[in-house]
Amino acid sequence: MKHLNKILVAAMMVMGLSSHAQDSNNPWAISFGVNAVDTKAGAEGGNNWLDRHFSQPFDAKTNWNVLPSVSYLSVSKYVGDNFSFGLTGSVNKIDKFVTFSPGTVGADSRGYHVTNPGDLMYYGVDATIRYSFMNLIKSKVIDPSLSIGGGYTFFGDSSFGTLNPGAGLTLWFSENVGLELSTRYKKAFGDRTEGDIDFATPDAPSHFQHSAGIIFKFGGKDTDGDGIYDKDDACPEVAGLKEFNGCPDTDGDGIQDSEDECPNEAGPKELKGCPDTDGDGVADKDDACPNEAGPKELKGCPDTDGDGVADKDDKCPTVAGPKENGGCPWPDTDGDGVLDKDDECPTIAGPASNKGCPEVTTEALDNLKIQARAVYFNSGKATFKTGDVPARLDAMAEILKNYPNAKFSIEGHTDSDGSDEYNQKLSEDRASIVKEAMIERGIKAENLNTVGFGESTPVETNKTAAGKAKNRRTELLLQK
Repeated sequence: MKHLNKILVAAMMVMGLSSHAQDSNNPWAISFGVNAVDTKAGAEGGNNWLDRHFSQPFDAKTNWNVLPSVSYLSVSKYVGDNFSFGLTGSVNKIDKFVTFSPGTVGADSRGYHVTNPGDLMYYGVDATIRYSFMNLIKSKVIDPSLSIGGGYTFFGDSSFGTLNPGAGLTLWFSENVGLELSTRYKKAFGDRTEGDIDFATPDAPSHFQHSAGIIFKFGGKDTDGDGIYDKDDACPEVAGLKEFNGCPDTDGDGIQDSEDECPNEAGPKELKGCPDTDGDGVADKDDACPNEAGPKELKGCPDTDGDGVADKDDKCPTVAGPKENGGCPWPDTDGDGVLDKDDECPTIAGPASNKGCPEVTTEALDNLKIQARAVYFNSGKATFKTGDVPARLDAMAEILKNYPNAKFSIEGHTDSDGSDEYNQKLSEDRASIVKEAMIERGIKAENLNTVGFGESTPVETNKTAAGKAKNRRTELLLQK
């Protein structure tokens, strides 16, 4: 009994520390019952290896050793993917030991002889990896399995290690209680050889161990008490419904709270559980006009004139117009067919080809030429002569105002008095002073460019005072 106590203590430690598998909902399992040891597989004889090991496997009356009490305890824990790992402790008494002794008194027709070696005590500690086929066959009652493991067996005064392939079948009466049947072939390391046989003190026989008992699963946790285990409960801290994996549906609209954007107000599924007061298909929480039906693209607000601008933002709600103009139609102030938004000259009519601005006419250019040439300068200076120069400048500005998007070049010229360098600088200054005069009269500076030509392009002879006066001039040309 000393060894039995060791086995039971080890099994109880495994309950607290080891990991073994049975079921993913209730990962822990404990089973106990009776076991039977059949030593025939370790005897010699038979026609071949299979015949020796597996013939007459259920000759219980003749070969099996069974204690009429609880003789095994097993603890296991689920480790995933239908696998479990467990530890089993077992005890038995060997009073039926099978040997192959042809011709011996009491041997059967096949030469097998059963003897009592002296009621040897049998203790086993075995670790097992078990694979369940229950999920594969989609059953909730029938649980077939295969296993592999190893252990250590105390057989009388002998002890030896074993390799344990096996099979089992569990029939579940309920979710937590079942009947467990199993068998293992325990291949001993250190099998006896024929010359070592000592019937009185059997050494290390390979053998079968069969067991039958009750199994209990436990360890499943249901924190919120909704009948769904925490591992399967998407909301383990809050009681919920089975159809929602344990998550609640507070407003009862058939949409679980975690997917319901309005968990306290019932609403249709297509609006993610949110109400729609005006029935326009836009949830109230997203509807800028929840009491007036409107299209989704306008956040549920009406658009009376159908211009794509909601009435609340439309400055002309009954007349269609673009959003860029507040829902009002674009004006065409000068009536030239080019809308003001595209018209670079919105108050002066002009063709679309010139962006709504009038094109500079030949007549205007000729007039500019006449007026510009009549603007005379003092000799050697960038100052205007007295007389009608201001009137000429006013006339030039008025012509330019008719073409607000046209670009013009102001050219400065001199007579031949002075050096080339001096005259170049003087011509540039004269062009600049004319530009300043145009800017003062309302012409945009960006429409005017200046350039000086010095004395290089006279229009009259520089041999007379009158000719020189005409060469001291400016020209105003349309810039290409």
